[in-house]
Amino acid sequence: MSQVEDFLSKEDEQIIVEAIRVAEKNTSGEIRVHIEKTSSKAPLDRALELFHELKMDETQLQNGVLFYFAVEDKTFAICGDKGINDAVADDFWDCTKDAMTVQFKAGNFKQGIVDGILNAGEQLKKYFPWSEEDTNELSNEISKG
Repeated sequence: MSQVEDFLSKEDEQIIVEAIRVAEKNTSGEIRVHIEKTSSKAPLDRALELFHELKMDETQLQNGVLFYFAVEDKTFAICGDKGINDAVADDFWDCTKDAMTVQFKAGNFKQGIVDGILNAGEQLKKYFPWSEEDTNELSNEISKG
């Protein structure tokens, strides 16, 4: 089994998927999680590349968010689409990353990811509130590389 499969248990993955569902109940934003073993690219560069591969740049309001993790490299990045980045302060994702890092350093990977997702949902609802017309444009399942 690769490190990607060992990183989270099936139960952990289901808890994370549920956190995405809960976060998306508050916002029209779309949240995805992608986990891979390693990348030769800088975490944010790889996250941006995956953002396009996963078609996250095709949401109606340009409000997708990708949480990217390279397990072996012990790195991660959060990237948001143009609609979010145009609406928020430059350091918007820093508090989310900081809260996640605290959990990761304690070995609580699942909780760090859940905290990050729920924080993102809370932040996004200020700029992209959920509406009756909102549809789930992207899968909530965790993708793996």
